[in-house]
Amino acid sequence: MRIAVLILSVGLTFMTTPALAQQSCMPPLAPMLRVEFYFGRNIVHHAPVSDREWARFVTRELTPRFPGLTVLDAQGAWRDGKREVREASKLVIVVTKDENATRAAIAAVSDAYKQRFHQTSVGIVTQPVCAAF
Repeated sequence: MRIAVLILSVGLTFMTTPALAQQSCMPPLAPMLRVEFYFGRNIVHHAPVSDREWARFVTRELTPRFPGLTVLDAQGAWRDGKREVREASKLVIVVTKDENATRAAIAAVSDAYKQRFHQTSVGIVTQPVCAAF
């Protein structure tokens, strides 16, 4: 029983402690957060997100929140029930400080894309990294 309580308390500590606080980086690298956004470009009952619409989204939503980012063209695929769905996508990679403002910006970008382009979701992956710019 004591072992289970110890494991649970250690597990909760790791869940509530920011991963970057535990990251040890060799100079000149510093602990940062890598964020990957997966934006599908298909819109139900509408033409796909155009290059012009995408550029406007980057200018209005992404670069004000994340001044440095990389945008890659991608092809997404997933199962919708038994049907396989494929669509052109954009993969955006951001490496930035891990702080509350960053996490708020991640949510704001996702919400803005879903609202603007009638999406049910935006894929988001985060991981602690060591980086320098």
